[in-house]
Amino acid sequence: MATPQQTLNQINELIGYLVDRGLADDQWFAYRRSIGRDDTEISFEGAEYMSVALRNRRYDEIYERLREVRAFNAKMLDGALVQMMYVFSGDAVQRHRLAFFPAPHLDDFQHDPEMYLNDEVHADVVARNVVPFPVRFDYDSRADRQDAMHPVSHLTLGQYRNCRIPVTAPVTPRRFIDFILRNFYHTAYADGLSTGTWAFAETIRRDERDVAHLVVPA
Repeated sequence: MATPQQTLNQINELIGYLVDRGLADDQWFAYRRSIGRDDTEISFEGAEYMSVALRNRRYDEIYERLREVRAFNAKMLDGALVQMMYVFSGDAVQRHRLAFFPAPHLDDFQHDPEMYLNDEVHADVVARNVVPFPVRFDYDSRADRQDAMHPVSHLTLGQYRNCRIPVTAPVTPRRFIDFILRNFYHTAYADGLSTGTWAFAETIRRDERDVAHLVVPA
């Protein structure tokens, strides 16, 4: 069981890790605030603009708006935006939104290609056949669970409205950052990141296990 304070500490440790490793060049550290009698939100400055990502707009417009208002925990050197937000009821996680918004274009690459080509960190993001798309892990314990169409914990790829790939449990900040670095910055991440000593309890239903799903290690 992870408490709000443990989650806050882990997010800020991870932001520091990204900056120290030279993977991020702009950041907002997370903060904690009460939003009700027993509810606690772990968020960041600019989080009030996160809803723009759900609007029916072109991805480049969504990205530019999020970047403009600095609605992120960390901005990677290639421009990708990382967002992590949690809500707890007491010490129980109630919902989370963990998102990765890669830059739809690399302006600096056009002007200074050697900056990327000589840096192994960006070897996986400058290939001509790479198509940027957002990645989001959502969890909401309040979701209607009548069937497997809307798992309480799920992965959404791109802006597809009905893309909800079941996930076995809520995702910790460390698991999320490990997923992003391992899959989108693999060349610079061969050594891996420790995934920590705690995890959230499983929430997946039996019918959700019967379809393709993502497993979060306990």
